Amino acid sequence: MNDSVDHEATAPPREQRVWARLIPVALTIVIFGVIFWRIPFDAFWQAVSGARLLPFFALMGSFSLCFFLADAAVLTALIRWFHGPIRYRELLPVRASTYIVSIINTQLAQAALALYLNRRFRTPLGEISSTVILLILLEATNLIFFATLGSAAFPGGTPAIFFALPVLLALVWVAVAGIARGRLAAPGRRLGGHVLLSTFRKVRLRQGLAILGLKGSVFFLSLLVHAQALAFFGIGIPVLPLLAFLPIVYLVAALPVTVAHLGTSQAAWIFFFGSYAPEADLLAYSLAAHLTFMLANGSFGLIFLPRVYADLFSRRMERDR
Repeated sequence: MNDSVDHEATAPPREQRVWARLIPVALTIVIFGVIFWRIPFDAFWQAVSGARLLPFFALMGSFSLCFFLADAAVLTALIRWFHGPIRYRELLPVRASTYIVSIINTQLAQAALALYLNRRFRTPLGEISSTVILLILLEATNLIFFATLGSAAFPGGTPAIFFALPVLLALVWVAVAGIARGRLAAPGRRLGGHVLLSTFRKVRLRQGLAILGLKGSVFFLSLLVHAQALAFFGIGIPVLPLLAFLPIVYLVAALPVTVAHLGTSQAAWIFFFGSYAPEADLLAYSLAAHLTFMLANGSFGLIFLPRVYADLFSRRMERDR
């Protein structure tokens, strides 16, 4: 009785929940409305019709598979280091199933992953969440590193404000690592023992570098894939601009503000690469690449989803006995 009362007291009003669902939909519609106000639909469709779609889909689909396998390897390493032994093939279905959820909401996918691992290891949810937060921060670090590298190699091609990103990231790492280890005076004494910082107290530099190495390899692969895939749409973008802007496109696309990250990704491609190709061609390419990657990952999730449900159900039955 008290639990239900507390839940009702802490749950957001229904109107707020409705608005939280409607805002991403509205923003997605607005972004595409602006894009197609600038770009005639006929020009967009002509760019799609003139593309070599079969080799494009084959290349992007293969990259999606490589991304999935590497992504699961990163997650397996983190779980083994901080929570317990788990086999790579055990984690493949779990990672694949979260891709389905991420089509709707990235944060919800991360929460689903944390909940599964909580049930799998019977580890406090806060400790699992700490590892997920570490993974998110390492992913951001990987992209900001390459964006900074590309901006330095492409002087004058990127706004100076982008160089503030690595400074901000360094401050975040110093603050989080310092607080987790009880430093930085009052914040460290007050928050150093918090469960959400538990993984940050355990992680070592070599482990972080190993994850960044794996993530960096995937990024370089994506750079090569996009360089080739763009050619299937008749677009040629030099490597240095791709190196400078592609990580920023990924960062913008990851913002949880639209439905399935649509709209923001296309706007970023047009904004950063508009001087290298017609906007209609960039819109066609970015939309095709985004949908191919999303649908491929969703397909992996659908393939493995029955196994994940069976695993969760069998473990629940064992606990209930």
